[in-house]
Amino acid sequence: QVRVAEFGGESVHAGGSLRLTCTTVGKNASGTCMAWFRDTPGMNRQGVATIDAVGGTNYAVSVKGRFTISQNDAKNTVFLLMNDLQPEDSAIYHCAVMRRPNCWLDWNGYSYWGQGTQVTVSS
Repeated sequence: QVRVAEFGGESVHAGGSLRLTCTTVGKNASGTCMAWFRDTPGMNRQGVATIDAVGGTNYAVSVKGRFTISQNDAKNTVFLLMNDLQPEDSAIYHCAVMRRPNCWLDWNGYSYWGQGTQVTVSS
């Protein structure tokens, strides 16, 4: 069992920055993906960014160039640095873990999820 927890969500103005943190307990360091997803009312869950065990990353087109995903050396904590935030980035951001070496941005396959942290961007 892997426990996942996110924090760092806040209310910011457009153009601002935030860094979200995702901590895990019970996660193996190798052979797993970690990812950020976001939920917006009335929309499907959107994959934001992924990072695999060797540091390979992938981003949704809408956040590429603005968001950066990274992890610590122990590979049990993941960060999402979000720059130039826009109102359309407002969402509940969830961290998820998948026990596969190859990551993808679809939420299917991710077995462990955190409760989420709210990000609100005002214009």
